Amino acid sequence: MAGFTRLTATAALLPGANIDTDVIMPKQFLKGIDRAGLARGLFHDLRFAADGARRAGFVLNRPGMADCRILLTGPNFGCGSSREHAVWGMLQYGIRAVIGTSFGAIFADNAANNGLLLISLAPDALANLMEAVAGGAAELTIDLESQQIVADALTVPFAIEKSQRRAIMLGLDRIGETLMLFDRIRAFEADYLAAAPWLLDDQPG
Repeated sequence: MAGFTRLTATAALLPGANIDTDVIMPKQFLKGIDRAGLARGLFHDLRFAADGARRAGFVLNRPGMADCRILLTGPNFGCGSSREHAVWGMLQYGIRAVIGTSFGAIFADNAANNGLLLISLAPDALANLMEAVAGGAAELTIDLESQQIVADALTVPFAIEKSQRRAIMLGLDRIGETLMLFDRIRAFEADYLAAAPWLLDDQPG
């Protein structure tokens, strides 16, 4: 996973409240044994009609939205079931950051585990950002070093947990963070086994 310190990208508005994981990733896309095809599943029933035709009115289908990497969402985004596929699908589609006021707790954990940046803002700050991009395919810049979001003349500061900020900047998921400690883990293992060699014995006395 590629990390970033500064992300400048098209932002899309999904202002509705309580957009749950069933909407983000419908159940028919949970049947595979791998993560293939989840990009198509993202917001599938909002993006496509029953006959498979693209819904022109949905924000991600509008002109200029092909390179959307940032979502501005309503409160309690990602509530509902615990399906991690919702986060996987967003990342496969290309979404790298979601900005809202609040998020479902399990969705937030899944996002942190997989490198999807979630930014929580006060309602008035989010409303100002939404107004700044409401005209269509507008760009936002998220700067993790300065912890600011920039939209033209508007600058909005945000808070982020230090460990999450570092993981996003380095492009690390939870496995990647663990592997960063590989040498220390191996050294601890060697020291532990040296102190308790009987652990290597198949049949300790």
